[in-house]
Amino acid sequence: MRRAQAHASTRAGILDAARRVAARGGARELSLRSVAAEAGFAPAALYGYFSNKDELLLALAADDLATLSRAMRETAIRAPGSKRLSSVAAIAIEKLRDMESLAAASGAKPATGSGEAYRLFNGRLIAVLKALSDAAGNPATMREAQCEAVLLGAAVAGLALLERSGRLKALGFSLDEIIQQLDQRFSARS
Repeated sequence: MRRAQAHASTRAGILDAARRVAARGGARELSLRSVAAEAGFAPAALYGYFSNKDELLLALAADDLATLSRAMRETAIRAPGSKRLSSVAAIAIEKLRDMESLAAASGAKPATGSGEAYRLFNGRLIAVLKALSDAAGNPATMREAQCEAVLLGAAVAGLALLERSGRLKALGFSLDEIIQQLDQRFSARS
């Protein structure tokens, strides 16, 4: 029990160090060596936690996705029914706009072995999609609803990129205007 807690605590410390390194130089540019130095470990020590940079990036992104899905669920609870999707989409875009780990992890290559990092990442991604689908009033229990959740997630992620780069404004749109359109197209209406 203590060994598992110590492992989890050290892993969390490594992820915190990776987040600091990524904040300084970008998530795509971090290396296991720079993260090890930041965490106060020898580089070889990190291999007990992450087999390569891709696994580390996936772990960072999985943590960010967990934070994102939690914020989305909390927003959904507070938002009135008619504004639930637009409120959840707005908080998702706000969080995604600053979430560089997700973009960096998107280029991660499948690792050999158990693929635990990939399963964790995919599970957290599903939680985000479920939060969006639930906010739209269209629980993704059937294949068609699941496809719609993926489309909605892609739209929200794309909007976050456009907003982050200033392209949405350059195209002459406000984020509120686009979120309103998103709500009209994806919310289930009774």
